[in-house]
Amino acid sequence: MIDALTGVLRLRPGQARPRSVENRRPDLAEALVRGKPAGDVPGMLGSLFSLCGHAHRLCARMALDAAAGKTSPGMPGAERSLQCETLCEHVRRIGLDWPAALALPASRDAIAASALKSLRACPALRGADAPLPDTRRWLERQLLAMPAQDWLERWNREPGWWAEWSAAGSGWLQRLVREARPAADWPVAAAEPLHAHAGAVSLRQLARSLSEDAGFTRRPRWQDDCAETGSWTRLNDAARALPATPWQRLGARLAELVRLTLPDAPGHGGGWLSFGAQPIAAGEGLAWVEMARGLLVHYACLDGVVAGYRVLAPTEWNFHAEGAVARALEGLAPTRDLEAQHRIAALMAAYDPCVRFEVELQALEQENVHA
Repeated sequence: MIDALTGVLRLRPGQARPRSVENRRPDLAEALVRGKPAGDVPGMLGSLFSLCGHAHRLCARMALDAAAGKTSPGMPGAERSLQCETLCEHVRRIGLDWPAALALPASRDAIAASALKSLRACPALRGADAPLPDTRRWLERQLLAMPAQDWLERWNREPGWWAEWSAAGSGWLQRLVREARPAADWPVAAAEPLHAHAGAVSLRQLARSLSEDAGFTRRPRWQDDCAETGSWTRLNDAARALPATPWQRLGARLAELVRLTLPDAPGHGGGWLSFGAQPIAAGEGLAWVEMARGLLVHYACLDGVVAGYRVLAPTEWNFHAEGAVARALEGLAPTRDLEAQHRIAALMAAYDPCVRFEVELQALEQENVHA
């Protein structure tokens, strides 16, 4: 029942694209909000996409305001709120998902217990009004084992810092990253970084695709190609080369968490994440938010009530049937051995879908039947 509402990703290692990834996530947004008053939509979509509800509510409000012709929607505190919510989402994924996906079987329970203990002490998870310096001190003590600013400077300056840091410490996260490296540090062919929100012209092109093609949200393409999005494709970091491996993408996730705990300044803090909105035509608006998993886009069309609505989430870019994850799975052997399972788990932790996934090994099962 839950899968019917949220969808599930089917992964088929060793099979050629587009069979290697099948995204069965239903497109429920427009059916839910069509004909509804605009004021009801942000709450409805925040509940529907509860895992990233704050980003969806913000994006919906901006898209609807833009469709109503409000070129400068007034949202006091939106930047700080987005910073805090994204920070918390990174903390939850690192502390809850990474131990299960990345730790070796012999140490999984111990690492998961240590991670959960750390999460319980995180000030940001206790409430949005937690002072940022308190969360930064927690991060330095519980995860980094050093000052956050120093960690980020070395990440930015030294290509080998992720490996050096993880190899040097005894904390649960450093141990986890070390254990994950053999399974996660293998090359993947990156798709183009998704920067469709870089200018007014590209935003209008994206809005046109969303308005004219109802299937675009399930199989999106940008400039006639697949794209990927994540904490490594931010507009404020566009000059940085894309990570070459899933392991380096995991590092980019931690680096963004560090950035978001630092005081506002160029390159980190509340101004790190891009968000905004643009009127497209009379009654049409587009909004975008850089959230934890990547770029979120909402398109709204108003005619008294909601006449059309599209939601394009990071999962549809990253788990496109012809995209980077599909290509990586294509090159993996369809086997049940622990090493192969660990590789797939690390790949999924790096790209972080917002729905459950299952690994299907039909080819392997057929071989066993005929043997």
